[in-house]
Amino acid sequence: MAKGKFQKWLEPDGLLLLEGWARDGLTDEQIAANCGITASTLYAWKDKYSEISEALKRGKEVVDIQVENALLKRALGYRYDEVTREKVKDPVTGFSCLSTTKKVTKEVLPDITAQIFWLKNRRPDKWRDKPVDTSGEDKENNLLRAITDSAQEDLNTDDLPETE
Repeated sequence: MAKGKFQKWLEPDGLLLLEGWARDGLTDEQIAANCGITASTLYAWKDKYSEISEALKRGKEVVDIQVENALLKRALGYRYDEVTREKVKDPVTGFSCLSTTKKVTKEVLPDITAQIFWLKNRRPDKWRDKPVDTSGEDKENNLLRAITDSAQEDLNTDDLPETE
């Protein structure tokens, strides 16, 4: 690593570039490669220079929000207009241009997989794969109690020596 290589990335243009790469969805490893450094160096820079860490967070936050919005849209379903354009020749000028020939409103039905994913992550208390079963714990405790009680009943106290 060239001495002082990090300085370029602390300048406004460098920070903007880092943020843009993060916003484009690049991983830290890919961003490090774009900077000409190793991923471990980038991690060290993020720890040492809050400006770099913040630029990457800002970029990733934008994409995360976009993905959340897309997932929610897909989970709920939506409508959109599909426009068909065809190349037609203008009779007056003789030039070809694109002209709208058909407009159809289509509907994307709610996606059950997206709904499940959303609910499991946003409401794990209600939507986890395996809900916590406290009755299983009670069964174990009851079984242990029954075994203990049975062992005590089997024990004949008359056979024990008296203590004073």
